[in-house]
Amino acid sequence: MHIKHITLRVKNMEESINFYETITELKISRRFTSGPTELAFLTNGEGETEIELLYMPEGQTFEGKGMFICFETDKLNEMHKMAQDKGLNPSPIQNPGDDTCYFYVYDPNGVSIQLRVFPK
Repeated sequence: MHIKHITLRVKNMEESINFYETITELKISRRFTSGPTELAFLTNGEGETEIELLYMPEGQTFEGKGMFICFETDKLNEMHKMAQDKGLNPSPIQNPGDDTCYFYVYDPNGVSIQLRVFPK
């Protein structure tokens, strides 16, 4: 068994799509509406990672506090600089002493996104 996708309820679909395409390099694989609800699935194209963004104009507003998603990258420094250049206010790059390095940035809905390099 494995996770097929994670659904994030978003306040602004375009802003959220732009963030995830930029910081995680995921791309839209499907996008559609169902009544007033808009859905977009973003994937790495390899069937390993998929996030569903869900915009519902009515109902409870999502607050991402306390949610954390980690993405593995092999270009941490480049992504950190890009996040800085785009004004995303990334944390400093951290090295916890376990042969990994990472930084955090918050998505437009308050979800903490970590980009991390893992040992090979």
